Amino acid sequence: MTAKRIPLHPRNPQPRGIAQLAQMLANGGIVAIPTDASYSLVWPVGDANALVQVRRLRGVDDNHLFTLFCPDLSILGQYARVDNQQYRLLKLGTPGPFTFILEGSHELPRRVLHPKRRTIGLRVPDHPVVQALLAAHGAPLLATTVQPAGAEEPLSDPDAILDQLGHVLAAVVDTEEIPQGATTIIDLTERPPVIRRLGLGDPARLGLEVVESET
Repeated sequence: MTAKRIPLHPRNPQPRGIAQLAQMLANGGIVAIPTDASYSLVWPVGDANALVQVRRLRGVDDNHLFTLFCPDLSILGQYARVDNQQYRLLKLGTPGPFTFILEGSHELPRRVLHPKRRTIGLRVPDHPVVQALLAAHGAPLLATTVQPAGAEEPLSDPDAILDQLGHVLAAVVDTEEIPQGATTIIDLTERPPVIRRLGLGDPARLGLEVVESET
């Protein structure tokens, strides 16, 4: 299999290209898409085979936390356990370059949750391509950074992604814009919330002082 390059407008993605991507996902493919942070690999939540492929590609084990891309917070209750304080912070930080660690619900397959903590990362990307694909797919998507096993840095150029991962992906989206940066990861299962990684998202946007983790 050789990945197909799909050119899309970064702010007004063409419906035909989005439909192609949605069909590839439905057929068991993994696609690479730009976001408001870095490029991400995405695949359907229920696709166990794709999850195995991504773990092998990334060189990670069951302890690696994947992220759930959601269009908004309206379906949050189906996939995570959230109290009022957590929901308030989620509203302040979405959409945007934040990943929130939450306790996963029973709706999520056990294989996508952290095996010990039963947690999942949740993100509402502020990017037209991601939002259009989520709408076409009709459900959240699992996601992870495009960082092959052994690579020191994530891949952010579609040419590099095609060159290194084209044999295992169904498609790579090319918007002629190269996203740079990582999300800020905030663990909402801790009190007070803990910053697991500082990235593009400004914690001050959440309106509270957060403790930065040293790990």
